[in-house]
Order: sequence, then structure tokens, then C-alpha cells
Amino acid sequence: MFNHLLEDLQKLPRRNVEGKRVYETPDGLHYPSVTTITSQLSKDAIVAWRKRVGEETANKITRQATSRGTSVHKLCEDYCLNELDEKKIMPTNLEMFRALKGCLDEHVDNIRSVEGFLYSNYLRTAGQVDLIAEYDGKLSIIDFKTSKKKKPESWIQGYFLQASAYAFMFEERTNIRVPQLVVMIGVDGESEPQVFIKNAKERNEYLLQFIELRTQFDNISL
Repeated sequence: MFNHLLEDLQKLPRRNVEGKRVYETPDGLHYPSVTTITSQLSKDAIVAWRKRVGEETANKITRQATSRGTSVHKLCEDYCLNELDEKKIMPTNLEMFRALKGCLDEHVDNIRSVEGFLYSNYLRTAGQVDLIAEYDGKLSIIDFKTSKKKKPESWIQGYFLQASAYAFMFEERTNIRVPQLVVMIGVDGESEPQVFIKNAKERNEYLLQFIELRTQFDNISL
């Protein structure tokens, strides 16, 4: 059972506008999602991949990956809220969830937010963070990912930019500093997840990169 110190984060309405997710803040402002901003990093690579494998195959792979990711995220969410019903775990997701569960059991406690809604008037962006909790005693943004194979760190720079934005947004909303970023990737056939950890200095460097991407997004949208 995890200890909960949950912050009161207001749910934000969201919708898709021309293929981009947009959140509405309590003040009535509309901000693009964090993932909409960071997707600019992989846009060209995704277009090239879809062209290489064909639209039908690309759509099938994308649907399967999305379904798996959504299911595993839900299991992690329920587990962190101490609400998991093990009878509802699909066998296809069990191995990957168990790998993530073992990491959570060993390293995580004192949870501040699970699937919490965040926004920043400074960054002009919003999103929903997987988990904010202490990881080995240090308050962290913890992001869950799933993959069919292990990923080199050079492929996942967007994940760190995403997490750095969540850290800043949480601080803006609560005045509670989040100095550490943790990305956990459940991998098919692996008994342990890949875990990447970034410290406060690295977090700030990624935040600067995110701010640059946010500016690029404005320029593209003009």
C-alpha cells in the first residue's frame, strides 16, 4: 500500500482541434498539450516510417501500441491508488505490468498525484501527468511508457522534455519543487523495465529545450 499525500489538482476539459489535443484552463484559456508540443521532435521520423511500412500496417501497429499503452497505464494508475483489482488484468499485459510493479514497489512512495491535470500560464501548455511521487526518497515526475523492444536513450529525448514541463507546471500550481525526472519503460519479454533518471540540473536543461519547442509551435501555427 502506497502512502498518499495527494494535491488538489482541478480536472481540465480537453478536446482535439485539427488533430491536436487542447486543454481549457479554469480561466478559460486554451493551451496545447505537452505531448502535442513534444511530438514535433518525431514528426518527420513518423511520416517516414509510415511511408516505409505502408498506411495499413502503420495503422495496425499504432492501434496495438496505443491499446497496450492505455491498458498498462490504467493498471499502474489503479495500483498507485491502492485500487488494483488483479482479476481484471489481461494476460497479455500481465508480464509488462509486473515488471513496472516491481520497480514501483522497490523505489516509490509518498504519492502526490496520479494522472493529475496540470497547466502553466508561463509555458502556455497543459497535460496529464502519470505520477508524481518520491522515487528513492526524492520527489519526481514519473512517466510510464511501453515498448516492444528496449530503447536507447537517444531515442527518448522527448520523454524527458515532457517530464520537465510537468515538473515546472506542478511547481507553478503548488509551489512544490520537483527536482527529479524518472522514465519507466515496460518492454515486451523483459522482467524489469528500463529506467532513466535525470537530476535537477538536467531537468532544467530539458525545460529550456521544451520552451524552444513551444516557441516553434507558435511559429508553425501562425
